[in-house]
Amino acid sequence: MELQQNLEKLHKRGLGVAAVSYDSVAVLKDFSGRKGITYPLLSDTDSKAIRAYGLLNESVAKNTAQYGIPYPGTFVLDKSGVVVEKYFEKDFRQRYTASEILTRRYGGVAGAPGQTIETRHLRLTSSASLGTVHWGERLALVADIELKPGMHVYAPEVRGYIPIQFTLTATPAFQAFPAGYPPARMLHLKAIGETVPVYQSSFRVAADITIAPEAQVKPLLSPEGDLTVEGSLRYQACDAKQCYLPQTVPLKWTFHYQALDRQRVPAELQRHPPGQ
Repeated sequence: MELQQNLEKLHKRGLGVAAVSYDSVAVLKDFSGRKGITYPLLSDTDSKAIRAYGLLNESVAKNTAQYGIPYPGTFVLDKSGVVVEKYFEKDFRQRYTASEILTRRYGGVAGAPGQTIETRHLRLTSSASLGTVHWGERLALVADIELKPGMHVYAPEVRGYIPIQFTLTATPAFQAFPAGYPPARMLHLKAIGETVPVYQSSFRVAADITIAPEAQVKPLLSPEGDLTVEGSLRYQACDAKQCYLPQTVPLKWTFHYQALDRQRVPAELQRHPPGQ
């Protein structure tokens, strides 16, 4: 369903979409009809393609209806059919979302707005790749930063100065991954005769989170069913004449949380263990 929501954005990037599962044609037809899926759902009932790609989940017992299921993930192919990127998680209950891939890997505009904060040194706009979240989804939290003219901030690899730091406040509601920063440029500081890695003008930093199981998330939801994630951006800004006191900008993202869709296909279409 999340792929369907991002279908137009994927097509604009020149990407086609198809999904492969071990479900039967009848099951996929039932699901696509109920959920309005318009891209191809391909049936691999004997898991031949799943095995060929090395994706068979061997932890599933062979005498169960779930045997044959793959580790979920995404391959990106070029026009020649060569896999150029892949996004997979070890836990089959977790998965990269299309919106995360579009935002982090293709530089797309994050879909869910957050805050706009202005300081003496910069203007920061926060956003997220998803506005509504479910258990197991991996999404991106983004800070787009526009420095004031003449300003620079120090990149994470700087030595002897305070680097920029994008952090998230830990809670049981999600697993956080290290923040990603763009390549820095080297700036020569004539006043002190040093060359240091910095950011200037506009740049983006982002960090991924994966939403935890429902039992961990629900106690942290607001009465409206919203989940709040907090963090901060710490930096020290300088211009050609001076360095300013370090600043910490508080950040906040609010998501609507939805439980997983547990509706099953009709009983006569459901998959059964071998011999049943």
